[in-house]
Amino acid sequence: MDYEYNPNIPIYIQIMDIIKLKVLSEEWKEGDRVPSVRDLSIEFSVNPNTMQRALSELEREGLVYSERTAGRFITTDKGKINETREAMARHTIESFLKQMQKVGFTTEQIITKIKEV
Repeated sequence: MDYEYNPNIPIYIQIMDIIKLKVLSEEWKEGDRVPSVRDLSIEFSVNPNTMQRALSELEREGLVYSERTAGRFITTDKGKINETREAMARHTIESFLKQMQKVGFTTEQIITKIKEV
């Protein structure tokens, strides 16, 4: 798949967000084995070091874990998945509100627009 990366955001962070969406949408399910760094770097068209950094950060966040000889897996911790879902929702809403306010909408107008849509 061809991904278009935003030049203003580090690529590894964008990859992390894409992987989080794969987990939250259940494209990658709890306990699933994560493809190898090599396979993912080919899929995402990035250097393996960039992919390694993204996966290491996801592991640090607890969304992915390693088993020494078997590779990386998606967490089975439903609490961690829900926490990630809430954090992404909060970030998305905050970004949306900032953009709407930049173009001159008040809170009341934003709420009205949301209800219209």
